[in-house]
Amino acid sequence: MKIHEFQAKHILREAGVTVLPGMVVRGADEAEDAFHQLDGRVAVVKAQIHAGGRGKGTVWDDPDQRGVQLVRSGAEAARAASRLLGKKLITIQTGPEGRLVRQVLIEKGCDISRELYLGVVLDRAAARPVLMASSEGGVEIETAAAQTPEQIFREHFDPATGLRSFQVRKLCAKLGLTGPLVRSADQFMKAVCRTFVQYDCSLVETNPLVVTADGQLVALDAKMTFDGNGLFRHPEIARLRDLEEEDPVEVGAADAGLSYVKLDGNIGCLVNGAGLAMSTMDLIKLHGGEPANFLDVGGGADTEQVTQAFRILLDDPHVRGVLVNIFGGIARCTTIAQALLEASRQVDFHVPLVVRLEGTEVEEGRRMLRDSGLNIIPADSLTDAAQKIVAAVAAGTRDG
Repeated sequence: MKIHEFQAKHILREAGVTVLPGMVVRGADEAEDAFHQLDGRVAVVKAQIHAGGRGKGTVWDDPDQRGVQLVRSGAEAARAASRLLGKKLITIQTGPEGRLVRQVLIEKGCDISRELYLGVVLDRAAARPVLMASSEGGVEIETAAAQTPEQIFREHFDPATGLRSFQVRKLCAKLGLTGPLVRSADQFMKAVCRTFVQYDCSLVETNPLVVTADGQLVALDAKMTFDGNGLFRHPEIARLRDLEEEDPVEVGAADAGLSYVKLDGNIGCLVNGAGLAMSTMDLIKLHGGEPANFLDVGGGADTEQVTQAFRILLDDPHVRGVLVNIFGGIARCTTIAQALLEASRQVDFHVPLVVRLEGTEVEEGRRMLRDSGLNIIPADSLTDAAQKIVAAVAAGTRDG
């Protein structure tokens, strides 16, 4: 689960991380008032969307407008906010469709001496969190990561004991932080790592982490994402979820107990089991097709879930065929077959449908589908299923 920058900064502030004063607004008049309330000569107007790269991002119908703008008066704050609010911001992470800006953060400015990068993620290979830091902070961190990865320094830490002071000193030496900044970094870095563990995060990032002219470390930006499997432990975090920032189809799928992620292809996939779903997508690509989604109905799928899954797939205008790949372990193949038949009565199967069943009561399940009268293309194996759906979609595309 993702949250907005202003929400992440609130969490970090409570953890002892230094962030700048700011106010979230949804209108131009509010932006002007916020500028004056912050009592500063300079402020920054920052679009609040669930995507990075806002500093380089542009408004889709006004490419001169950036997602982060420096302002020096209340009137300028109002103008900047009005040019962002209600508009779509396009960044490297949103894709060409952009993301609608519904709120902006008005934040007090500061005198920046240096820009650094700091982030915590889970290193699955090492089976522990890793703190990453770089002297190449700000909008160029992606370039540094791609072209000069040796400039990104790493320190793994034990989640039970947290980051240690000697590790902070090692990073400070590599970043060129000396004197009082080392003591400030000790508090800052430990707090960020502690927050990552405390809230079951998958990412905590501040980019840029700035050194101000008066020698302070300040999180000028903040990004946090959370492991959804841990949200039951953190209801206060779950309440921060902004459904307007999420794909409504994915939200509806989750409400139905389905794991769904939209992709760019034209072959819909309905599978039970995440591993089997990944294998299905791999084989579709191997045989020249492109999956339109990841969709896992789970081991105990029922008629309602299968019907909802078909609605989701067939409502996607890019889907030109559907591959159903079911291994009946917990769920019997006869149960899945019955669910498919019930779904067919409620959903118009207007594209080629390939079904591969395997597992418990598979012969009876296949017979039910064969005798149903539905235009179903049976498959004997996963490879056979992938080949048949790719061929059917290709034929339909030629005919169309």
